[in-house]
Amino acid sequence: MDSLKLKDKVLSEIVQMLELEGTFTEVVYNILKKSDEYLNTGNASLMQISEDGKSVGTIIDYKSKMDSDNVQSVFSADECGSACVTMPIYINETLAMYYAVSGRGAEENYSKEQLQFMKDVAKLIQSIAQTKVTRNSLLSSYEVLREILSSIDAGIIVCNRYDGTVFFENDMARDTQEIRRTIKECLEIYFSRQESRDEVKRPIEHYDAESGLWFETKFADMTWIDGSKVVVCTTNDITQKKKNQQKIEYQAHNDFLTGLYNRMKCESDLRMIIKSAMTDGLKGLLLFIDLDDFKQINDGLGHEYGDVLLQQIAAGLQGVPGIRNHCYRMGGDEFVIIMTPEIYNDRERIIKNIIAMFNKPWNLMETEYYCTMSMGAAIFPTDSADVHGIIRLADIAMYESKKTGKNRFSYYDNSQNRNTIKRLDIESNMRQAIANEINEFVVFYQPVVDVKTQRTASCEALVRWNSKALGFMGPGDFIPLAEYLGLITSIGDYVLETACRQCRYWNDNGYPDFRINVNLSVVQLLQKDVVDNVSRIMEKTGVNPANIVLEITESFAINDMERVLGIIKGLKRLGPKIALDDFGTGYSSLNYIKQLPLDIIKVDKTFIDGITEDEYAQAFIRLIVELSNTIDTKIVVEGVETQEQFELLKSLGVNYIQGYYFGKPVMASEFEIKNLKGRMKKNDYFN
Repeated sequence: MDSLKLKDKVLSEIVQMLELEGTFTEVVYNILKKSDEYLNTGNASLMQISEDGKSVGTIIDYKSKMDSDNVQSVFSADECGSACVTMPIYINETLAMYYAVSGRGAEENYSKEQLQFMKDVAKLIQSIAQTKVTRNSLLSSYEVLREILSSIDAGIIVCNRYDGTVFFENDMARDTQEIRRTIKECLEIYFSRQESRDEVKRPIEHYDAESGLWFETKFADMTWIDGSKVVVCTTNDITQKKKNQQKIEYQAHNDFLTGLYNRMKCESDLRMIIKSAMTDGLKGLLLFIDLDDFKQINDGLGHEYGDVLLQQIAAGLQGVPGIRNHCYRMGGDEFVIIMTPEIYNDRERIIKNIIAMFNKPWNLMETEYYCTMSMGAAIFPTDSADVHGIIRLADIAMYESKKTGKNRFSYYDNSQNRNTIKRLDIESNMRQAIANEINEFVVFYQPVVDVKTQRTASCEALVRWNSKALGFMGPGDFIPLAEYLGLITSIGDYVLETACRQCRYWNDNGYPDFRINVNLSVVQLLQKDVVDNVSRIMEKTGVNPANIVLEITESFAINDMERVLGIIKGLKRLGPKIALDDFGTGYSSLNYIKQLPLDIIKVDKTFIDGITEDEYAQAFIRLIVELSNTIDTKIVVEGVETQEQFELLKSLGVNYIQGYYFGKPVMASEFEIKNLKGRMKKNDYFN
């Protein structure tokens, strides 16, 4: 075979060696051996330059006449230059090695074809070296990257940006089922959506129903270590983050005590509901609820009782069908309910259910209490399309309910707005009057008449307000507001002290046994020092306690029997008589009446209106008379206005009556002239 054909044959075989598996040393040694078939020098080697560049060392050596396949030696560059022919080999564009052939002496001893052959072999070795270095670098980089990504506390998958072929997944993505499910669903979203990939690259929050966990998946484009265009999908467990967010949102939108939505949430929801109602041409209703006499429970029994009551009311409201997700606590004892257009036509049923809920006792600390409410309603957008406006109008309607006797419901109308302006004037002037020693308030007296003798047996002290700014006002014009504002205690103490002074004056001036009845408001009675306060006033005025009758309302008497008994017994030890006022308006049972140490039962005037025709009212009065005889109490019936009523009550066995038929409330001087002059000095009232 001629030289040229041999060269081509050898080069062809050497090229094929590029596909051989094995170490770099093994492949290059075979190339050196194969190249010697053509060069026939018997000596070829691969030398590596030292780090300082001053010497080279043989790393692979082929010697045909020696037994050793790999003899290493180190010698100077000058020595190598004079003894062999060398061809440079570059790796990453840096001179790294030499392909050396020796055995014939100087370079001029080789033909051009042989020298070209050496250059070709050097390039082939260079190609192998470069491939090996690159491959080792890639493998090293991949291993390092794999270790890093597997140590991250997140699921990571790397896949082809265009067809989704998976290049890599870390341990968490592969072994954690909930993360694997999440990544699968998020990748399906990524590859299936047609919109801009920039939109898809936004983090996706995903809830895994099987595990109950939340995950956030992010996407990022990058070039992989082998140059491929990939998308990196990273999934993190954000369950705690979601819980924290939910907690923050809950605290921002919910009342901490009752769990109901708060004022801010109410205004936000109401704004959207009103806007929707206006768009669709529909109506909705806003209910505003304020508890009656809640301050009495809070101040008298303690805030823990008030808190339990608020929680029970919140639960009760949420239990009314149709409004569960639209109940709000606005603050204190105020609640709002939004009736959306969808349930507007069912409003009457819902309102009745709410009212019925408050007609039953609440179980507070294993004791039953009655707490009623006043409720107002405004229609949106008819009455107002403004959030704050509709709340204000419902509040106005609520106050009208409270003003007309509490435990009532009313819709807003335009006249109530004018009343609100008046209410603000009354509130301002009332506060000033109380601050100025309560000297604008006056006490009137109404006679209590013995049915048998038709003579005045005692009287009831009733407060009026002679305002310098607003003129003379009856109790209905300011008492509900005084209770609502918590000012009734100061007024009540003033009335008690004035009545005690007046009673002592009449007792000291010819009527030693004459008695005066004085109402104690529930707020007064629930004060922790009520007994001490009444004792202080009696001692201050010097009145004979036996000539004072303290009237307590039925609503107070039926709540917390143990506490009520303690208060009544404490008051009785001071010497006054105790009367149960407004009997029949609340929820008393005969069992309650038997337990209370009462001297008098006062039947409310609501039973007297129409009593001449109402057989039920007559039967009720007859029952109470029989009860009073059994438990040794006296009966006083209020609101008697006609001769027919008087005669009927007399026939039913009532002891005393009070009402316009025998006299309206008047000032002390007028009362004395009309009712005391000429009356018998000895009073048999309750003796």
